Amino acid sequence: MSSSINTDPPTRQRLSFGSEQIRDHLLDIRFTGSGSEYFRIWIVNLLLMLVTLSLYYPWAKVRRLRYFYGNTLVDGQPLDFHGKPLMMLRGYLLVALLLVLYSTAGNFSPVAGLAAFVIVALIWPALLKSSMQFRLANTSWRGLRFRFMGTVAGAYKAMLPLFVPGGLMLAALVGVPDELEPPMWYSAFVGVVTLASLLVLPWLWFKLKHYQHQNYALGPLQTELRTGVWAFYKVFLKTAGVFLGVVAVIVGLMFVLGGLGLASVGMPGRSGAGLGAAILASVLIGLVGLLAIQIVPRPYFTSRMQNLLWSRTGNQSMRFRSKLRFRPLLMLTLKNWVLMLLTLGLYWPFAIVAVTRMRLEAVTVVTRVDPADLLEHARTNEGEAAGDAAGDLFGLDIGL
Repeated sequence: MSSSINTDPPTRQRLSFGSEQIRDHLLDIRFTGSGSEYFRIWIVNLLLMLVTLSLYYPWAKVRRLRYFYGNTLVDGQPLDFHGKPLMMLRGYLLVALLLVLYSTAGNFSPVAGLAAFVIVALIWPALLKSSMQFRLANTSWRGLRFRFMGTVAGAYKAMLPLFVPGGLMLAALVGVPDELEPPMWYSAFVGVVTLASLLVLPWLWFKLKHYQHQNYALGPLQTELRTGVWAFYKVFLKTAGVFLGVVAVIVGLMFVLGGLGLASVGMPGRSGAGLGAAILASVLIGLVGLLAIQIVPRPYFTSRMQNLLWSRTGNQSMRFRSKLRFRPLLMLTLKNWVLMLLTLGLYWPFAIVAVTRMRLEAVTVVTRVDPADLLEHARTNEGEAAGDAAGDLFGLDIGL
């Protein structure tokens, strides 16, 4: 088996999914956290955030990330998170300031709201790039820091289209006089922009994920995302099909029960009871249906999108496989929702741990070189890049 790796940092190693001439090493991912352990971290974080009016959030986030990273084992070795709460506090305060600026400006006039929106849109891509770089620079495996190689220009190309629909709506609103209700033409314009946004949403999502998955790096190895935008459209369209299927089933059941109730009206001695029972059942099915519409499509989208993204991310020497299945994730989601409702939300930490375990353990790292050789080559290239990754812009983490 050849274990040679190109150690020239500027050269991006290309994906090669088709060739299996070199024996693969499979590195399993395991998650060892437990709901009871995370519950103690979660409840303390929640209480301290309430007491400090959310200023404790960066410290809470560091505790959470260190717990989840430390319990994520890749080939038996845990990840580690090295971020400092004070550095993360700067990013948190900056994002809070931007959100306050935007929400406050909109209350004065449409022009002020549009100006605030433009400011947020111009700053946000740079914050995204800095956040990704900060997060990976402070994540390590076997003592090696990861890196994010994306550029600011790439972040703007990936993210600015996301702001176009909102910008168009706000720009059109500038010409609308202050009235109780916007005119009909504006409502029609918003409808057209919303429909157009839905049509290009898979493309927008593809651009964002392409930017992220093209730029993960460990030592000399940098990933690529080898899939096209049509694969994203297929996932979105199939998810929409699942959504419409759930709606059709719920509406069908309500019509059937309504028909049975109307049919029972003509039966002697059962008209009132049968109709009342049918109406009650229809209402209950409607409520369950609303919950099902929220629950069912999301696990489908999550499983299909995770498998698409991570099974097509890698390089010539290392890649990923993801086999997250829809039905187990759906059953777990249903269980989590039921238990969270019964416990008034206190089951939330247990639910997060369970979903994290299922999603992580569905992924396998496939490497064509021995991990020890890979780490040796990676260490020879780590020093020159580690300092740059942590200091870009403000070294911010904005939670993305």
